[in-house]
Amino acid sequence: MDCKATVKIGEFSRGGLSRGNNRACDHDFATQGSHTPCGIVNEDSGALYINMGSSYKTSDFIMDTIKDWWKNQSVKEQQDIDKIQLKMDNGPESSGVRTQFLKCIVEFCDAISKPIQLLYYPPYHSKYNPIERCWGILEEHWNGTLLSSVDVMINWAKTMTWKGIHPIVKASTIVYEKGISLTKSAMIAIEKRLQRNPMLPKYDILIEPIAVV
Repeated sequence: MDCKATVKIGEFSRGGLSRGNNRACDHDFATQGSHTPCGIVNEDSGALYINMGSSYKTSDFIMDTIKDWWKNQSVKEQQDIDKIQLKMDNGPESSGVRTQFLKCIVEFCDAISKPIQLLYYPPYHSKYNPIERCWGILEEHWNGTLLSSVDVMINWAKTMTWKGIHPIVKASTIVYEKGISLTKSAMIAIEKRLQRNPMLPKYDILIEPIAVV
């Protein structure tokens, strides 16, 4: 999973080939807002889920994307999953030391009763993240298109394909608060739940759900 660069909404020039009457503005003064795509791709099936966030890219936004992705899995798919392995960039919103993200992922692990393994790419290696290829396909797919509204952006994203499959695309209107973090004392209980690989403590973290008695 990963977040793509923020996309401006409006009649802005995006370069590339034109489609239809795509007369663009020559300045970026009158933006109609922006959205940040956050995506999760299943490496085995090729299924892609994209959440377009209209607010800040925060730990809570990323966690809501993960939760929504899980809700969009069928009951059988959820049952067939033994462990969720998330490969991510070591960005500030979801890194192995981001307190709010770690708290939320532990709570999510307990809620779904599935082990979760967080695997982080080291700095300058994000290009190896499989979802980066999905972002490349999306950028090529809507290349030159005027993303003049949220509906246009969503509809274009829905018509892309990755491994022959159209993605599930949602738009979020939730406004997220920036800068949420836990105190050191509050993190003590959370850290006890994190099985950090002694060789790579910040890059390989396993979380086991609490067994229901």
